[in-house]
Amino acid sequence: MPTYLMLTKLTAQGVQTLKANPARLREVNRDVEELGAKVLHQWATIGEYDFVNIVEAPDAATIAKVSLALGARGSAKLQSLELLEVDALIAALES
Repeated sequence: MPTYLMLTKLTAQGVQTLKANPARLREVNRDVEELGAKVLHQWATIGEYDFVNIVEAPDAATIAKVSLALGARGSAKLQSLELLEVDALIAALES
């Protein structure tokens, strides 16, 4: 199944939501699953993005649906990038 890197920046509304309800982070992961994807790994970061997630989804349309659904809430801005394993890249280059 394709794997994606999802970068998240909280909006001011998202910061207030997280401050009031830290468990909301896990609830969002369940929301992602209901939308057809799965969070494999999640980190809070210091810098340009607030969270980095590794997400598995059946296709790009599903990850787009996840990004739009979460972004529509107004608490975060998301950017998703499809990941390609290095071995798969090497195999493609060698063929």
